[in-house]
Amino acid sequence: MGFKDSKRRVIDCLNNGLVLHEQRNNINIKNLLAVGQVSLDQIIEILRRSRGDSYSTSPHHYDANIEVHVVKTCHSDKDWYIKWYFIEPNSIFISVHH
Repeated sequence: MGFKDSKRRVIDCLNNGLVLHEQRNNINIKNLLAVGQVSLDQIIEILRRSRGDSYSTSPHHYDANIEVHVVKTCHSDKDWYIKWYFIEPNSIFISVHH
């Protein structure tokens, strides 16, 4: 899946509340969306403004069959790191932080 498809799909998930969060250490620092410090709308706006040169993918560290999507971008004078994958029908966020 390429950048445009991934971006469209994750924004659709965010708009429809199809969002889960991967359990991890330091979630209050590493996933600001999970702890309510940023909203779904804020993440949608950041992702909408992102471009293909800020996007990459890699296999999930626990299951190489899962493609993990990463956007590293600047928005509102902050560098953002957003990392997620898809398991139908949801997007599962690993990291959302600056």
